[in-house]
Amino acid sequence: MSTLASVRDGLVAWVARRSATRWVMGKIGSRALSLLPDRALVPLKRDGVVPVAELERMREAGAVHRLPVPFGVRLWLVTGHAEAKKVLSDTGAFSNDYARLGAAVGRIEQSPGGLGFADAPDHTRLRKLLTPEFTMRRLSRLVPRIDEIVTQRLDAMEAAPGPVDLVKEFALPIPSLTICELLGVPYEDRERFQELAAARFDLFGGGAGQALGAISESLKYMQEIVERERRSPGDGLIGMIIRQHGDDVSDEELAGLADGVLTGGFDTTASMLALGAIVLLRDERARASMRDDDAAVAPLVEELLRHLSVVQVAFPRFARHALDVGDQRIEEGDVVVVSLSAANREGTPDFDHARGSSAHLAFGYGAHRCVGAELARMELRAAYPALLRRFPDLRLADRQPGFRAASIVHGVDELLVHTR
Repeated sequence: MSTLASVRDGLVAWVARRSATRWVMGKIGSRALSLLPDRALVPLKRDGVVPVAELERMREAGAVHRLPVPFGVRLWLVTGHAEAKKVLSDTGAFSNDYARLGAAVGRIEQSPGGLGFADAPDHTRLRKLLTPEFTMRRLSRLVPRIDEIVTQRLDAMEAAPGPVDLVKEFALPIPSLTICELLGVPYEDRERFQELAAARFDLFGGGAGQALGAISESLKYMQEIVERERRSPGDGLIGMIIRQHGDDVSDEELAGLADGVLTGGFDTTASMLALGAIVLLRDERARASMRDDDAAVAPLVEELLRHLSVVQVAFPRFARHALDVGDQRIEEGDVVVVSLSAANREGTPDFDHARGSSAHLAFGYGAHRCVGAELARMELRAAYPALLRRFPDLRLADRQPGFRAASIVHGVDELLVHTR
């Protein structure tokens, strides 16, 4: 099977999975979502591209809500914008340390690793290794390759008989191949790379045990790549960090960072590409602006990021001590989850193609804000206008998009379109 075929066919299942779901799965298994009360699932549900009405009603009723979950866990959902920023930014009051989750819900054998489940000083040190590689100046080297990938996917769509699945042919391959390019994954290894990515978060199909096994296998593979790069550093992110920092970063840490880039940068961008296409195809003014006005592209991307908020909830935080958030008392050890989709819609629930503010929480906020935000923006700004310019008559097929029922990252598993 070709690398591209693996990208198209092997990654569809994974897009629906997100590492933050592991804190539930690690405790109660692959049927966890079916065991939770409906109210606890409200932050993970959508009505098409928009959050369900119940989430809006919750936010109007108050900024912080206790969610009913089993096993004696005290879980809070933050829906207010100001309160969300407080929780996301206050590292003195809230911890991201995965070990604290074990204290909250019981022993969990496998840590997912990555920056999202780390506190200072480890988080600060490791993030400083990544940040220089994700500046616009450094990422600019990827622009020609991103444009090439987009063009290749458009060519494939044009050659395919209709209707075309925009997810498989466009939304999945672009971020997948871009991350391979960023990390410096050898071309001959890319098929294995994609298989590991697909298996790692197949939590609902294979169960928690299989998913956790895939985490270990993925980290092992990344460590093999790191060891190879140690011997002969390439031009990708892994090689650059090795050249600049040498033995100051261990192989284990570097493998975890690379794995985190894969975790955070693939499914989110793929979901944005697919859901954003739906919004643009349903809004003629937004579609025309994205297609015809270069100056409108960046602001429109920001509004799509805010409106869609594909990462529906942020990584869980754990209260270090008792404190008040909004009008609720949070006790030490309580688990606090921020609804990014609710916070981003406070006061601005509707999509407005002319709004264009970057003051949203789609990438999080504070010390744990997504380090790959600029890379995602680059991909979206390249892909959306290219798609609409290549296919001026692009339209949604009659079949309803395959929206996910309840997931940390909202998206579609199938999106049929007509290109002509």
